[in-house]
Amino acid sequence: MESLDYKTLLHCVTQNVAEGILIADKRGIIVLYNDMMSQLEKTKKEDALGRHIRDVFSYIPEEKSTLSKALNERKKTENLQQTFINQYGKEVMTINTTIPIENDGGEIIGAIEIAKDITNIKNLSNTLMDLQGKAMEKNKGKSTEIKRYTFDHLIGKNKNFLQAIEKSRRAAKVNASVLIYGETGTGKELIAQSIHYESDRKTKPFLAQNCAALPESLLEGILFGTAKGSFTGAVDREGLFEQADGGTLLLDEISAMPYNLQSKLLRVLQENYIRRLGATKDTPVDVRIIATINQPAEELIAAGKLRTDLYYRLKIIEINIPPLRERTEDIGTLTEYFLQKYNCEYKKQVSALSSQIKNALVHYTYPGNVRELEHIIMSIVSMADDGQCFIENTLDIPMHAATPRRIELTKDIKELGLEEYLNSIERAMICEAIESSGSISKAAKKLGIRRQTLQYRMKKYKIQM
Repeated sequence: MESLDYKTLLHCVTQNVAEGILIADKRGIIVLYNDMMSQLEKTKKEDALGRHIRDVFSYIPEEKSTLSKALNERKKTENLQQTFINQYGKEVMTINTTIPIENDGGEIIGAIEIAKDITNIKNLSNTLMDLQGKAMEKNKGKSTEIKRYTFDHLIGKNKNFLQAIEKSRRAAKVNASVLIYGETGTGKELIAQSIHYESDRKTKPFLAQNCAALPESLLEGILFGTAKGSFTGAVDREGLFEQADGGTLLLDEISAMPYNLQSKLLRVLQENYIRRLGATKDTPVDVRIIATINQPAEELIAAGKLRTDLYYRLKIIEINIPPLRERTEDIGTLTEYFLQKYNCEYKKQVSALSSQIKNALVHYTYPGNVRELEHIIMSIVSMADDGQCFIENTLDIPMHAATPRRIELTKDIKELGLEEYLNSIERAMICEAIESSGSISKAAKKLGIRRQTLQYRMKKYKIQM
């Protein structure tokens, strides 16, 4: 491909992304400045292209310029929060990543900066924090109408599920950190709330934060709070740790928390104090942490998504919730519970489900687990007429996925038990894939799983290359 084609392709790509992009050559001359960057900084492209970065961004001190650090020190800067006032006097907040560009010989030939406007997200998070703080202040000493879940809301008789509930009840009697593992929709927050509301902390706040919902810089401020002057417009504001003082903080999808922030969380767990963003003093806090993950911890650690030290600090009590497909004996009970719930909510009287529907529900795989079953029953009740025995032609699940395979119970299955038998099949498949592929990467691709997942399972089954 000719160099002109490369330039045309690069220009096309950079003009059709939602991020601002700037590229400077090794001398610091801006050679690419896309429309989104122009909009973010309210600078005309012609006033930036062909000029030196220090001339265009003269308002940024040399020692704070991430582009200068990339070009002069080969320093990569990731997810840096920057706040500035544009020429219209409006505060703009961005998340910037700046990367030095090297050629094959290791020589610096330029730098690229990628910026994402998070002004609206920041304003929204500030509004939510203010509203939450006001609501908590208003409700101090009062009972709230927020839905609270207790162990009475957890329904099932599956052996592994009951073991998880028993372990959760024991966890409620102490203040140790808890790590809950379960697939999406298995009821991790219900377990977390049940632990809190049966503990000595039940009169104190229970707060929850999904760690995948916000970028690192915003998540840090929401968790630890901000100090006045930490960035333009920043005010003294409590974070979730201070708001939950004396109570429980649920950190959902903890593996989505950026790696750097995980180390700061570890320090809080060890020292029991926090430091607000931009503050110079520490604030003691008494907060119990319950964290959740929806993939096996070993896989998350192998993929670099969860710090090993944080994992061991959180898993003082570890609770594993089985997926619904492994709790088939509970599907009928849960179905009846949800039928009653939504008959009452929708003022309906759906009398029963046909035998075909019941059979389909028992043999469906439920990738969304209990939450998906609830939504299926919700749909059934909302669409049915009063007194109707619901039939399968309006059931909102793929019927082929609900059809069980007919398997003869061989002597091996009877002697080994289902779990050990399935493990032996998985081990055989992994061995065959490795033998025929000759490498872990190719074997993982053949099996349709990630390389790190395959490595974890090889370790589990003691399989050597």
